[in-house]
Amino acid sequence: MHLAVLNAGGNDREQRFPDGASAPGEGAHAPINYHAYAACTRGGFHRRAKSVPPESRAVLVLLANAVRPARKAIEALKAAGKTVAISWKESGLHQVARRLDDPTNLAEFRRAAALADGALSSTPQLVELYRAVGCKHVEFVPTPYPIDDPRWNFAQPLAQRQGVFLGTREWDVPTRRHAEALLRAGATGAPITVCNVDGRRGRKLLAALGLANLRVLDGRRPYAEYLRAMAACRVVFQLDESAVPGQVAGDALLCRMPCLGGNGAIDQIAFGDADLSLLLRDDGAWQAAVTQSQAKAARDLAFGPVAARLRTFFQRLGAPV
Repeated sequence: MHLAVLNAGGNDREQRFPDGASAPGEGAHAPINYHAYAACTRGGFHRRAKSVPPESRAVLVLLANAVRPARKAIEALKAAGKTVAISWKESGLHQVARRLDDPTNLAEFRRAAALADGALSSTPQLVELYRAVGCKHVEFVPTPYPIDDPRWNFAQPLAQRQGVFLGTREWDVPTRRHAEALLRAGATGAPITVCNVDGRRGRKLLAALGLANLRVLDGRRPYAEYLRAMAACRVVFQLDESAVPGQVAGDALLCRMPCLGGNGAIDQIAFGDADLSLLLRDDGAWQAAVTQSQAKAARDLAFGPVAARLRTFFQRLGAPV
């Protein structure tokens, strides 16, 4: 099965993944988040229903800021004989709530659910929502990460790692608890690396925290560069309670390092509770945490096992896979 993921009218470019994850830096978008569903099955990511190739009989349609384009795409795909599942593109609880605060989106969501063959939930928290709106079949399948592809191993020797990488960056989303995470990381006395995408305002807020040993990465960076900056640190820390798919935790898996504090789907699958201070000072505890998380990820989050789950899911919906 070569899964087609469709973001009708979205900004992401059309992209095929014939080589699975491909090498870092190749292609328009890294094989993460919803692109990863396509990449792990060697499928494609599309902006128009017409661009979905005939051989892609299974299609995942993403519901974005405005749901109507997705609903129209589902109609066209069903008319073409495709098996269609839906999923919210931005699937944090606060993000979905914001979309459903609009009556047009709410009505279109109900129509899309009735038209689709099922729903693929990237978080366990949204499963009941899809069921409540009338989706015929719903399953939670986490977004995969190419930890089974050696090209995506961003590990650094422990002796070359230092300090904490702060996993969040949104000051204006209360459930991210960004300032609190920075303060708690600062209380360890370890160096902290944080991304600032808010320009001057972000720098002023960071300065107001009064933290020593703070390294600020200004602006957005290419994904591989971002991962290398993360891998130079010893632990990823966040306090995000947004119930997201868990990209930060997935990034930490690629960097072969522990990730603490979030409640995302990947966080819950791969990482257990641990003490930040202990992981910063105890090499044995750090290595044990990495070994355990990589074993869990290899079983449940790597491209191979998630591709198998996707094939089973779409087969249940009626796709000829």
